[in-house]
Amino acid sequence: MDGWHGRIDDPADPLAFRLHQVIRPIDQATSPGVALLGFASDEGVRRNGGRPGAALGPGALRRCLSNLPAPQSQAVYDAGDIDCTDGDLEGAQLRFARCITGLLDAGHFPLGMGGGHEIGFASYLGLAGSAGPGRIAIVNLDAHLDLRDAPVANSGTPFLQALRHAQAHGVQLDYFCLGASASSNTQRLFRTAQETGSRYLHDDEMTASRLDANIERLLEWLAPADSIYLTICLDVLPATVAAGVSAPSARGVALDVIEPVIAAIRDTGRLKLADIAELSPPLDRDDATARVAARLIHRLIAQPVPSRR
Repeated sequence: MDGWHGRIDDPADPLAFRLHQVIRPIDQATSPGVALLGFASDEGVRRNGGRPGAALGPGALRRCLSNLPAPQSQAVYDAGDIDCTDGDLEGAQLRFARCITGLLDAGHFPLGMGGGHEIGFASYLGLAGSAGPGRIAIVNLDAHLDLRDAPVANSGTPFLQALRHAQAHGVQLDYFCLGASASSNTQRLFRTAQETGSRYLHDDEMTASRLDANIERLLEWLAPADSIYLTICLDVLPATVAAGVSAPSARGVALDVIEPVIAAIRDTGRLKLADIAELSPPLDRDDATARVAARLIHRLIAQPVPSRR
């Protein structure tokens, strides 16, 4: 398949396989598995005044995922890309949402590959439109609250859009943002979070010394949820780790905090959907940020969840 190639250590031993050796197109699916779906869009970033390039994110992620060890416990499929090449972000979001809904209803675990964080509203719509999601919780690992109220949708509006859609359509929805930076969000955005009943943790609260307490708090927040959607904006990480994004973080949250949080969310057994957003290959020297993003995806789909002591 296009974009999937790499090293072959052994052509016959499954324990030596890499992801490019086992991934199959979604139309060849014979059982439920992980379904990778790209959202090749930076229209939301452009509308938001950011640096473009995120439309190339899905391709870079495929390249960096190709050589990683293959999962041993589940099938992995490539469901292709939804492109936004004509400026019609809203249309692209609806197409992506329909694909997500179809994958969920077929029993797959969809994993979106962005693209700008405008993927967030599309992923939410896909989950909300699926069969019986119940009460939904969105967990956003992000330096930005993305609750902006703007005349047109963009990469800063997805979760206010989701909250308004939920209110209008009778969907029970909770929104949590982990890693929000006080220097990257206006007071109006924090007020919007309070007015919508959203909860958040600041980046300087997301430290190794507070990890267990923060995970315990998050699990309490997630207790009412039937379905969890995890979205990871790469600018939640320090700029030294994830420079290839539209708006690199001055501080960020360390990987040794982010990874256990992701594991704890997965360990709930209620994670139905995840995505990675804001990878911008033109700004990513030596694919460093793409490699970090691929590692996070690999942690979600291939490695057992570690027990917390």
